[in-house]
Amino acid sequence: VVLLDFAKAQGELGWLTQPYGKGWDLLQNVLNDSLIYIYSVCNVLEGEQENWLRTNWIYRGVAQRIFIELQFTVRDCNSFPTAGGGSCKETFNLYYAESDVDYGTNFQKRQFKKIDTIAPDEITVQDDFASRNVKLNVEIRSVGPLRRKGFYLAFQDLGACVALLSVRIYYKRCPGVFRGMALFPETVAGVDSQTLAEVRGTCVEDAVADQAPVLHCNPDGEWLVPIGECLCRAGYERAGEKCQACPPGSFKATVSPDGCQPCPPHTLPSPAAATACPCQDGFFRAPEDPPEDPCTRPPSPPQSVTAVGLGAAVQLRWAPPADLGGRGDVTYSVTCEQCWPESGECRPCDGGVRYSQPPQEMTGTGVTVTDLEPHVNYTFTVEARNGVSPFSQHRSVATATISVNQTEPPRVTSVSLDGRTATSLVLSWTVPPRQQSRVWKYEVTYSKKVDENSYSVLRCEGTSVTLPKLSPATAYVVRVQALTQDGHGAYSPQHEFETLPEGTEAMASAAVISGSVAGVIFVVGLLAALLYVLRRRRRSRPRQSAEDVYFSKSDQLKPLKTYVDPHTYEDPNQAMLKFTTEIPPSFITRQKVIGAAGEFGEVYKGTLKRGKKEVPVAIKTLKVGYTEKQRVDFLTEATIMGQFCHHNIIRLEGVVSKHKPFMIITEYMENGALDKFLREKEGEFGVIQLVGMLRGIAAGMKYLANMNYVHRDLAARNILVNSNLVCKVSDFGLSRVLEDDPEATYTTSGGKIPIRWTAPEAISYRKFTSASDVWSYGIVMWEVMSYGERPYWELSNHEV
Repeated sequence: VVLLDFAKAQGELGWLTQPYGKGWDLLQNVLNDSLIYIYSVCNVLEGEQENWLRTNWIYRGVAQRIFIELQFTVRDCNSFPTAGGGSCKETFNLYYAESDVDYGTNFQKRQFKKIDTIAPDEITVQDDFASRNVKLNVEIRSVGPLRRKGFYLAFQDLGACVALLSVRIYYKRCPGVFRGMALFPETVAGVDSQTLAEVRGTCVEDAVADQAPVLHCNPDGEWLVPIGECLCRAGYERAGEKCQACPPGSFKATVSPDGCQPCPPHTLPSPAAATACPCQDGFFRAPEDPPEDPCTRPPSPPQSVTAVGLGAAVQLRWAPPADLGGRGDVTYSVTCEQCWPESGECRPCDGGVRYSQPPQEMTGTGVTVTDLEPHVNYTFTVEARNGVSPFSQHRSVATATISVNQTEPPRVTSVSLDGRTATSLVLSWTVPPRQQSRVWKYEVTYSKKVDENSYSVLRCEGTSVTLPKLSPATAYVVRVQALTQDGHGAYSPQHEFETLPEGTEAMASAAVISGSVAGVIFVVGLLAALLYVLRRRRRSRPRQSAEDVYFSKSDQLKPLKTYVDPHTYEDPNQAMLKFTTEIPPSFITRQKVIGAAGEFGEVYKGTLKRGKKEVPVAIKTLKVGYTEKQRVDFLTEATIMGQFCHHNIIRLEGVVSKHKPFMIITEYMENGALDKFLREKEGEFGVIQLVGMLRGIAAGMKYLANMNYVHRDLAARNILVNSNLVCKVSDFGLSRVLEDDPEATYTTSGGKIPIRWTAPEAISYRKFTSASDVWSYGIVMWEVMSYGERPYWELSNHEV
């Protein structure tokens, strides 16, 4: 912005000179064929000079820093050989003074501050005058910051020959602009050459910003360093440097740089400037659904709802809805109603009915319902819901009705300690009242905690029992099982109780008798307690049958449990129910294949949910297309494993027998089969470690022998090793088909035999006993000490 332009004033400015009439003078001259006005001074021949030329008062306005552009010529002092005795100059000085008022012709030199000495880049010499080639110089100086309303400029000549052709005074500003959909006003440039003026913009109509966008105006009047921008608000999109409304049929949900989008499926056309499109009738949008997603609707009812009774349990199964409503968050809820055929009365199921998982918001397509009453009709309602079901008045339900004619025996869930001495424990338990009448007897199994392999069994009719002839100060583990006409119930969880130290005869259930009570009352109380115990013992003894077993010695527990062959059951499924635990498939996750299960299928590593924890397990599956014999053999192996409980026997976690694929779940052994493990780690173990492995295998085989179970296929390949190098015996298939490797088996008329591991009498006569298992153990010892070498090396089976 120009404040003063001497060239355009055409000599009408009337600047003040001092001394008046000498020094600076206003002249006319011709430059480039144009008549111009100039201020000139050339008193070089008159000795010392001090000539001043002052401008009129110049109003500053908003300028903080001004720029002074000078166009001038300077003659060479050599053009004046006798000039002033050497006082000739080729420069002049530039001054300024600030003031709030115009002082007119009052000129005070002391008020002026020097800006700079102005020296020409080119000097006009004598020859240039002769050829009219005047050397024109241009110099620019700046002054700031200015604080008064106006200012003067002054030019001081000290003996030069100078002509001022142009004096132009101006300041710089950044022009008003639209940038980033924000308006930045016209801004005066900074006060010095290093300062950037920060300017906050204003968003255009229908645009917003979390923080006002910023531009910086530099001293040269240029916009620099943009920070932030404005964005069109919801329902508007950018068009150049403004925001325009979304056209009908489109929407924009948020403040963003994105453009408008067409309405998604199952929505109605939107008006202009819409932030969302309304849903069609019957369709909804959940609060967490983004507006760009299609509107959805509740699912249709579940399909193919079936209820299959298994004693006191019912397995509910259903298929997903035919129409999921366009969503993937379908869940299921199950409710139950019970009806009595005699009275026709119906009501919601009471709290005694239990589900295998919470019956609300299930993601699977099945659930097992237990603790049902006999001779009652049950109607189960399965409702399918998704994220928009709460907005619809229609329920998507399907029902299934089933009559429960018989139920499974009740299960004792907890056992309480009512009293104890140094040699006995008095225990009691409860069962649901509605099932108590079905119980015929209770079977109590107990053993020392330090030797759980040897235990005793006691039967009684009531819900309490006294365990006699126990060892003092000893911990015992106890389980209770209900016996009914329909069969045996599941064992209660294992409970632990401890007898009192020897010499202590106080019963745990007796109240503490105050020492201040008279001795007679104390004796009467003690006799009453003893009489109570004797009656309880007398009540339980007549109910014992020939099957009941007691300790013969208080300090020794004899092993009484024996292996039960599942084939002795008329229905193998009953044996499986007795000795195994059914696991819901939803609790199991298969992760990767880690081996083949012989004729059955594949073995996976996976996880099993236990409450909030997940434990690693091995999962053996039954392949598709199995025969009935293969199914029975597969589940028989689980039935056998379920009877064993020993540190060196592979532990059965449970089975999946009510869903396909059938699965056997065992503990996961990180190091796999012993033979392969030893070959991979050859030479890494000391003799003590190898003997420790053999000791563990021997302990497991001793346990099996005490259980009257003959393994028949003991080999390093059937021993599994965990991360702590604990060896556990596995592979309990009674009717299994041995490997088809001709070097591993020897075929006889009775089937296949692992010839290299089998005792001679077993090969010749098919007679397998614990003694033949001992022979096989000897071969395993050789395998371990040789780090998995092949027994008998390269000899053929016939040579062996």
